[in-house]
Amino acid sequence: MRTKILIFAVLAFALVLSGCGPAVVGQAQPVSRTLNVNGLGSTYLTPDIAYIYIGVHSEGATASEVVAANKAQTNAVLDALKAAGVDEKDLRTTNFSIWPSQQYSPEGVATGAIYMVDNTVYVTVRDLEGLGDLLDDTIAAGANSINSIQFDVADKSAAVKEARAKAVDDAKTQAQELADAAGLKLGEIQNISFYDNSPYPVFEGKGGGGGGYAAESVAIQPGQLTISVSVNITYDIK
Repeated sequence: MRTKILIFAVLAFALVLSGCGPAVVGQAQPVSRTLNVNGLGSTYLTPDIAYIYIGVHSEGATASEVVAANKAQTNAVLDALKAAGVDEKDLRTTNFSIWPSQQYSPEGVATGAIYMVDNTVYVTVRDLEGLGDLLDDTIAAGANSINSIQFDVADKSAAVKEARAKAVDDAKTQAQELADAAGLKLGEIQNISFYDNSPYPVFEGKGGGGGGYAAESVAIQPGQLTISVSVNITYDIK
């Protein structure tokens, strides 16, 4: 009796499969046809802010001696920055380091060590018209390490929005032209994504420290910032 029930169950299951199989295999699958385009949009801005590293490098025979000298020189530089109109909140120490440097004679014989100290401040400059004079003043005050001036725009939101709109318009135009050329009609947008790619021009320079400086201020050219947006759009096509 048990064997008959098992055989009946197997036969019933086989009949179910045979009844469903042809319908699944023969079912037509919808074909998805799409058109993918990439649009570009750019806007141009004049920088209104700059970021710069200004530092003091000192060397001396003893650690205490060189630290004291560096402290006095750094304080003079900070005073010069504040006198030039830089707010205290825009001054941030990013590095303070001290280390011994072994010295050698021309013959390669060790002659002793001197101590080196670096103190670097990250400065946000909001008055670009006075940037050249600011650099002159800090150099005169004792700054002897100036590098990585990076120009920026404090508020880029409107420019990014404009570049994004231009990129979308560019993508739409391309899609319509391609569809017309191929004799197709555009359907609904199925997917859209964008990428903000906005490189900034950077001025790399070194400043000599202490003593006199040129009558004219350091020449700085901020140039222009380019805000670029890339938009990718996928359309249904008919």
